[in-house]
Amino acid sequence: MKKVVISGTGLYTPEHIISNDELVNSFNTYVAQFNEQHKKDIETGKTSALMESSSAFIEKASGVKSRYVIDKAGILDPSRMKPYIPERTNEETSLQCEMSIIAAKEALNQAGKSVRDVDMVIVACSNLQRAYPAIAIEVQNQLDIQGFAYDMNVACSSATFGIQAAMNAIQTGSARCVLMLNPEICSSHLNFCDRDSHFIFGDACTAVLLEEASQTNSQTQYEILGTKLQTLYSNNIRNNAGFLNRCDDAGLNRPDKLFIQNGRKVFKEVCPMVADHITTHVNSLSLMPNTISRLWLHQANLAMNQLIAKRVLGREADRLEAPVILDRYANTSSAGSIIAFHLHHTDLPTGSLGVISSFGAGYSIGSVILKKC
Repeated sequence: MKKVVISGTGLYTPEHIISNDELVNSFNTYVAQFNEQHKKDIETGKTSALMESSSAFIEKASGVKSRYVIDKAGILDPSRMKPYIPERTNEETSLQCEMSIIAAKEALNQAGKSVRDVDMVIVACSNLQRAYPAIAIEVQNQLDIQGFAYDMNVACSSATFGIQAAMNAIQTGSARCVLMLNPEICSSHLNFCDRDSHFIFGDACTAVLLEEASQTNSQTQYEILGTKLQTLYSNNIRNNAGFLNRCDDAGLNRPDKLFIQNGRKVFKEVCPMVADHITTHVNSLSLMPNTISRLWLHQANLAMNQLIAKRVLGREADRLEAPVILDRYANTSSAGSIIAFHLHHTDLPTGSLGVISSFGAGYSIGSVILKKC
């Protein structure tokens, strides 16, 4: 079986930053305006008054302190409460393609490769800005890559599922070198009027370059020892936006057409599932959890990550062993674990073992066990 390595990664970070204080100020202004406009209905019990948020609540609930976004002004406008992202003509490069190209070029440069070396492109993310043509094919065209490309969606686990698809293609001979991209514009499907979730997401794009080990010349490379994927149906994280929405006017603009979740159930159910998933995967390769030097976990919630790391390692993990980037980036869906890997993988010594793990809607769980070459 051909050995496959991750030979390069890339990251696109938007220029706009929103702090918790800025987000809370906007949200609380919206709440005050809503409660005033609906004062009579609130007094008669027809409508419930909205509660204000606070930076302390957000940080305690999630560990998030700030987030990067494509558009800041629209989100912070109490009369709008959503990003303003203008439509582009069919002749213009799409936003997700634009983000992907920036991240892709960094990954290629890091790996010492050119677009001529790539013959497969995967765009794997939680939301795609159009049904077709595929964003991946647009990226392929813009970069002048020969071969084939496709989009895939496994919500927050899209990156780990994409890594396995890329690895399989290389091992079976379908591709020599694969560019796997995760352009996440999470702010576009976040309900900024919902106190329990308005702070969760940020925007970013990551890129992972995978190739056969014998073909790589990258200075930093990680061999993929194994991948493991798992799905279990759950309604606890959901987004009902889709092409059928227009067929029933009664459902338009309802909260379920944006991100919704039952956070307490997700925490209670997902944490043990992910810990067991990683531990089982590690053991299946005749390895022991205490040999794992680093856990690059999905950046959804600080308490979740801490609990999962503790269950896997059998003790509390420090910030080196389980890097945290969600305090700056917030939850960037599938890009989160790859951002953690991108920013915290070069310092490990040769032979070190690490795990990239994702978990989220579906439920979907993925793990990729790596060894530094």
